[in-house]
Order: sequence, then structure tokens, then C-alpha cells
Amino acid sequence: MPRQVLITPAAMEEPWGRQIYERVKGLGLPVQELKHNRLTGLRGEDERETYRKAKSTLAIVTAPPSALKLQPIPPSADWQFHLAEGCPAHCQYCYLAGSLQGPPVIRTFANLPTILENLLQYKKANQVTTFEASCYTDPLGIEHLTGSLAETMRFFGEQENMHLRWVSKFDQVDGLLALPHNDNTQPRISINTDFIARRMEGGTASIEARLAAIRKLALPRAEGGGGYKVGLVIAPIMPVPDWEEQYTDLLDRLEQTLDFPCEITFELISHRFTAGSKAILQEWYPNTILDFDESNRSMKYNKFGGKKYVYPAAIMSSLRSFFQSELKSRFPNAPILYWT
Repeated sequence: MPRQVLITPAAMEEPWGRQIYERVKGLGLPVQELKHNRLTGLRGEDERETYRKAKSTLAIVTAPPSALKLQPIPPSADWQFHLAEGCPAHCQYCYLAGSLQGPPVIRTFANLPTILENLLQYKKANQVTTFEASCYTDPLGIEHLTGSLAETMRFFGEQENMHLRWVSKFDQVDGLLALPHNDNTQPRISINTDFIARRMEGGTASIEARLAAIRKLALPRAEGGGGYKVGLVIAPIMPVPDWEEQYTDLLDRLEQTLDFPCEITFELISHRFTAGSKAILQEWYPNTILDFDESNRSMKYNKFGGKKYVYPAAIMSSLRSFFQSELKSRFPNAPILYWT
């Protein structure tokens, strides 16, 4: 729950913004109606205080016109769009660090109907178009405050050849199980070893709870589940001490969780960072145990010329071979969509 909720005048003019406003007021949260469409007063005396202040704030705002110009997001989906920006979790490797401007306040978008209708112009003719909704937020983590994820899933359930994808480290999926999704939404849950989740993923659901959530989503409707085609995102994969034993235990538990016929996919993402994200994350989490030593990494360039630090080729090969072998033996019919 946020400590404070802010709403801009523009957001109050949007019916969906007023719905979120009434929803958070119904939860007993303090809501401040701003006089201007700018968010101010969120900076502290240093980065850590700014982080704490912003992370405990939910701002109900309108998405700017630039948000309606979608960007491709391979290999996850054809296009990315945003229900919100900012995340309530406290992951010490957060890849949003440095990606979003200003304090990391959680902004949820009040003009949701406009955002959804805008997607239709990006639909391909006579083939499925996929849309990713969790690039800049964890939509399930704030769903109890906004209701925007369920509304989006209903919208996609009414479309043809348009598929929605989202991923979460949270577990409150009960309200999504009965939605008329028509197989047009693929929910994914991000999992990792208990060691990483407990030490580096503050404020998120436990791995046990996340596994229970993916089971609920994947179970057939007749058995009280959501009947979804689901996905597992194993990320960020790290060669921590005894990593083979730790990830073997994780996959054993996953196999026990999904012990019934279901459609699943896997996405495998190794840990990486940029110089900019490292600087911000070390200010936010000065006591982190995360290894940010560039001398232990290889440098890789993205398509825009930006530098990021990844594991050396030998380590990457070892990690990749392990997961490909272990997943094939446990889930022979489940595709690995990508390794990165």
C-alpha cells in the first residue's frame, strides 16, 4: 500500500482516473488532489531519501501523447505499451533504474481507454500481434489499487489476433481467474532461487507464493483455475555459489507445481547492468550483495550503441546449457522462447 496517493486535474477528468480515485479512497488511503498536472515535492536530501519517498507514492496521471507511439520490444513481443510506470518492488538489480526519468514514483495512467483503443492501429493484418504490458511496471503489483490489468485483459479478450503478455513477481491472481480472456492473454510469473528472491527482491511475493499463483493461473477452469497458457520468466539468472543446486531445487519445485497438462513457455534472462544503472542502484541499495564488478564481466553493445556488462562467454555457455538440459528433461513440450 502506498503512503500517499496523488491525482492530477487531468486524471480527475478521465472516467478511469476517477475510478482509480474512488478505489484507493475506498481502501482508506489518503488522496491529495493536485492543483497542477506536475508532480513536485518528491525529492529528498539525497538519492536514498528520494527513493523512499517516491517508492511509497502512487500518482494517478494521464499518459503523455508520446506513450501512444508504441515501440517494438523483441524478443518479448511485437510492441510494448504501458498501463503504468514505476514498480512497487525493491529489486536490487532493477533494470528500470536509469530507464525512467526523475524519482521512481509509481505513476498509473488514468486515460486507459485511450491507451487500449490506440493499440488497434498496431494490429497486423491476418496474423497475431503481441503486446507486452510490463516493461515499465509490475501491473499485478498495483492491480488492487488500479484494476487496470483486469480491464486490459477484458479488452484483449474481445479482440481477434491480438495477444497480451505481462509478467509479475507478485501472487494476487484470484481476481483474474474468471476473466473472459479467450486465450488472448499469457500471464507469466518471474521466479528465481530462494537465495536471490529473499536477498535481492524486497517487497515481492515469496517463491512459494509465486509458484502457487502460476498453478492457479494454469489450472483448467473446471478445477477452479484460470485456464491460461502461462509462462515462466527465470530472471535474472546469476552464477551464485552452488547455483546448479539452487536452480535444480527451483526447477524441481516448479515441476511439482505444474504436475498436470498445461501450455507453458520459458524465458531465460541472465543478469546484466549498465554503468548508469549501477550508479543508481548502488545509491538506492548501498548494502547490496549483488556483484557489480566490471572486471568479472564482458562488455556488450546494444543496437543503439549503449554498453552493458554481461557474464563472460564461458559462464553464459554453462548457464545456458544447464537450463536447456534441465528444462527439456522436465518440460519436453515447453518452448524456451529466448535466452539472453
